[in-house]
Parts: sequence; C-alpha cells; structure tokens
Amino acid sequence: MTEIDRSWIGTTAPAFRVDVERGAIRKFADAIGDDNLLYRDDAFARRHGYDGIVAPPTFPTCFRASQDPPWIATLDRRRIVAGEMGFHYHRPIVAGMRFECRLQLVGIDDKEGARGAMSLLRQVMSGHLVGDDGLAHECVFTVRRTTVYRSAQQVTSRSLA
Repeated sequence: MTEIDRSWIGTTAPAFRVDVERGAIRKFADAIGDDNLLYRDDAFARRHGYDGIVAPPTFPTCFRASQDPPWIATLDRRRIVAGEMGFHYHRPIVAGMRFECRLQLVGIDDKEGARGAMSLLRQVMSGHLVGDDGLAHECVFTVRRTTVYRSAQQVTSRSLA
C-alpha cells in the first residue's frame, strides 16, 4: 500500500502535556480489573517506597494529544486498528507527575495479510518529566506501538485481519 505519506517517517508530532492524576489511575485500574493496592491506596504505595499511588504498566495507552499526528490525520479512521505495543520504564509513573509526551513515526512496513494489504505504522512515544521550571527533563518511559492501516477492501469485507 502506498497511501501513507512516507515523508513523515522520522518526524515528531507536536509535544503535548499530561498530568497524572490519582483518580485517573484508579479509574484505569478499575477498567483493567486490577485491584492492586499500589494503584489505589496512597499510604500503601508510600509504605512500599513510592511517592504516591503507582500507575499500572499500560497506563500510558490513555495519553493522547488533542489532535492526531500529521501522518494519521488524513487517513480513513475506519481502516485503523491498534497493533502491538511495548513499554519501557526508567522508573514507575506515580500520581502527581507531569509529562511532556512526544510521538514519533519511526517507520512504515507494508504487509500482505490473508485478507489483503495493510501498512504497519511504527511509532514511539516518550514521556519526559516536567520539572518545577516548566521544562521537560528526564525520560521516564517509552512506548513502542504499531498502528495497522488496513486496505479499503478489508473495511468493506468487515475483516479485522
């Protein structure tokens, strides 16, 4: 498939900020059905060496910019499916942290599936801790994710493969 503008490879979308709130962590833990007290009880988390309640490992999946990155913005949303994700942490995310997040398109692979062609958009999101000075400093996490852009044929045949 050649519908995706490959000139975006290597570019980074505009940075966006995320404030990690206790309530958001608890709601996320509820949504994934995890009752771990590290995600819910501030005192419990502090007794175990954390600065506050800890976010579950997949929590950055809910970090979103206010608009799609430019390489996604013009694509047909009906043809987009989430693919593989991987998380790397330099330290845990805890309530009260503020991040500047950056999303970069690192590559595009074209594949032929059993039900048609697809493009795999490989992206990396990094989360840099925002300090008291308002500037982004250390990188706390990176998320590698693949977004699948299915062929128009797959959408009309209602195939998720």
